[in-house]
Amino acid sequence: MTDLTQLFDNNRAWAESITKEDPEFFSKLAGQQAPEYLWIGCADSRVPANEIVGLLPGELFVHRNVANVVLHTDLNCLSVMQFAVDVLKVKHIIVTGHYNCGGVRAAMHNKQLGLSDGWLRSIRDLYYEQRNKLSLIESEEAQLDLMCELNVKRQVANVSHTSIVQNAWHRGQPLSVHGFIYGLKDGHLKDLDVSVDNAEQIPEQYRLSPP
Repeated sequence: MTDLTQLFDNNRAWAESITKEDPEFFSKLAGQQAPEYLWIGCADSRVPANEIVGLLPGELFVHRNVANVVLHTDLNCLSVMQFAVDVLKVKHIIVTGHYNCGGVRAAMHNKQLGLSDGWLRSIRDLYYEQRNKLSLIESEEAQLDLMCELNVKRQVANVSHTSIVQNAWHRGQPLSVHGFIYGLKDGHLKDLDVSVDNAEQIPEQYRLSPP
């Protein structure tokens, strides 16, 4: 229990420092949350969402999984998206990957991991699709960096193709989907310039008619 005790000690110190800075912070936070952003990121412990963008609790709605994947069959991720868009009325969905992602790296190799193999299948498919482009890059680390970027771009597309996002656009609700990537070596975020804010920006075959 010694390790867990340290966590509680850290928590008390954190709460005290927040209260000292803003005595009303927790009472206001308990009242409601009104984030403008949904962050869909990797579960990697080196990529703490709030800290990276300098936002406090209550300012960022967060969903994280291995390799920041968005699948049309993942009810967990889709439920978070639906709640964020329909209930909280977030204005931005930000898919954030990171360089040197272990999940992406695993999808580029054939070593079995167990249940995670099924989860990473879509990234393995992407790796196969991009094999010719990637084969032109000599460095394996550079290949991994590019794959991490390509994975974010694919997930931005997957988010944009959902009925959740498209119905928001049909309602005239302001909503944009973005793709960022985080550098573990320098702590900097990079915008991959794949933002989408209306159905005209996605391929016609993925556009859904109003309900």
